[in-house]
Amino acid sequence: MTSAPPCPGPLLTDQLRHWAEHRPHHRAFTFVDFPDPASAGLHRTLGWRSLDARARGVAHRLTALAAPGERAALLLPQGLDYAAAFLGCLYAGVIAVPLFGPRLPGHEGRLAAILADCEPACLLTDTATAPAVEEFAARQDLPVPPVVRVDRAGEAPAGAAAPVRPGPGPGDIAYLQYTSGSTRSPAGVMITHANVVANARQAIEAVGADAGTSTAVGWLPLFHDMGLVLSIAAPVVGGFASVLMDPAAFLAEPARWLRLLGAYPGTLSAAPNFAYDYCVARTGAEHREGLRLERVRVLLNGSEPVRAATVDRFRAAFAGHGLAPEALCPAYGLAEATVFVTADSRLAPPTTVHCDAVALAEGRVVEVAAGAGRATTALVACGTPVGQQVRVVDPVTGAARAPGQVGEIVLRGPNVGAGYWKRSGRSEQVFGVRLAGEEGGWLRTGDLGALSDGRLLVTGRLKDVIIVDGRNHYPQDVEETVQSVVPAVRRDRLAAFCVPGPEGMDERLVVVAEHRRGAPPTEEEAHAAARAARAAVSARHGLRLDAMLLTPPGSVPRTTSGKVSRAGCRAGFLAGEFGGASRPAQAGSDSVPGSGPGCATPAGRHPAGHLSPGRGAPGPGALRPGDRRPTDAEAATR
Repeated sequence: MTSAPPCPGPLLTDQLRHWAEHRPHHRAFTFVDFPDPASAGLHRTLGWRSLDARARGVAHRLTALAAPGERAALLLPQGLDYAAAFLGCLYAGVIAVPLFGPRLPGHEGRLAAILADCEPACLLTDTATAPAVEEFAARQDLPVPPVVRVDRAGEAPAGAAAPVRPGPGPGDIAYLQYTSGSTRSPAGVMITHANVVANARQAIEAVGADAGTSTAVGWLPLFHDMGLVLSIAAPVVGGFASVLMDPAAFLAEPARWLRLLGAYPGTLSAAPNFAYDYCVARTGAEHREGLRLERVRVLLNGSEPVRAATVDRFRAAFAGHGLAPEALCPAYGLAEATVFVTADSRLAPPTTVHCDAVALAEGRVVEVAAGAGRATTALVACGTPVGQQVRVVDPVTGAARAPGQVGEIVLRGPNVGAGYWKRSGRSEQVFGVRLAGEEGGWLRTGDLGALSDGRLLVTGRLKDVIIVDGRNHYPQDVEETVQSVVPAVRRDRLAAFCVPGPEGMDERLVVVAEHRRGAPPTEEEAHAAARAARAAVSARHGLRLDAMLLTPPGSVPRTTSGKVSRAGCRAGFLAGEFGGASRPAQAGSDSVPGSGPGCATPAGRHPAGHLSPGRGAPGPGALRPGDRRPTDAEAATR
């Protein structure tokens, strides 16, 4: 294999052109299609020169339809056309808006809201999807701009090496990354050309990728921040191959992803908690037969937070198939920082820190030995930042928290986005925060965490925190407790949240959980499940679970990236959308004697230090004493 020097150019398209010139026929992007359940996968591949020509062909079409700085919405299925369309936008100086087609169930309202917000000058789709796109725009009463069928755009005409107009600069906006919407209304993060190249280089350094020995293998949607960076941007910057598959193909048979991981050299991939658990649950002996995972280099897990039990289950399930323990790599990131912020070492297995649960609820990380007879919470270390700075601060004053103290995670670096599209006030509040004694602006993440031995521990999201008597309880811990004692609950298909109590009383803790497919509980079984959940939540967290609803599969709202939307679930519960009363059951109905107190969230009552409404949108902009508390309406926008 011939080597080529790295490209010093500042743009992603500089990198693409570089590899097209130096490695024209080497494999660049491959899409693996599974047309039927029995298919072993049909591979379609573009070399670097062909990918570059396809991207420039899209750019050639765009120059006739959109001016520099106008938007082009990508409404395409996963595949090679998506990659060519995204890179073509960057060549043309048009702001790409990575989205999804209208056939993604349950997200029509979100798609319509984003299209109305970004006001695209054209829509990029393919021939098969174009009729659905045009029908959707008409049904939603949206303007229908010109539609470009990317699969018919072809390659750049002879002599059209680049668009005839001047190209973008590093500080120009490359794309709008709309947030997942798990905690607030979608907002478009403005990612510059310099941001995406910087973050791709940071990710490459963290995972040790190189053009000669690495392959990205991904099923994450390309409209998702991690999917876009790890499957498109990082391979283009690093010159290594990228293998794509459709998320639906993974969900239908997760063993397909595992087999692809073992089929290529030096594979790199990423997935959330649920995907690793899904692989364990849905791959039997017949799926694992012949599976070889020795070639897997890094499997990132960027969930907030990464679950120790998930890491352990996946490692145990596939260690016998050659998976190295150090290949599992907990990480942390968010769209406002392009995506990647920290990652654990790829040279050692993940580190689990067992924390005293009482101390953690008080905001302190006190490490104790596992099995020491004390209530503990397991936190997985997410490593250290690469090419950026991370601090943990008091959410109100901005004062730095000492190592081992929980506070809000803030960061800065060349990968931090330019702000939110058309939201200058909110951008200043989130992206331009000043810390005491520090120069320059910092990004407020809205996430809580602590630094321990230089490693980042993520404890949860500020807005989701359940506060009782000045102590913090994290909803993911309550959810884990419930699904561990109620077998009827579908794993990771539940949400814990608080709702207002009657007549202004303290807020009440509620859990809405999907029951397993094909096994709707009887009334007696539902009551038994509620009793078991209440007892466990009371014993482990000192909280009173006021109501638990078991709902049909698919009823708990999820974001386009697959996360449970606690805010959406809370709103649905209050609106009575789950077939039960919108008000929690009265205390004493199936209650457990000695149950803990009710709860309050930051949108209810706020002890000092919890004024931020949430991740990436923490309400008050400057971290100064006297910052006002967010209103309920502001908090609900997360």
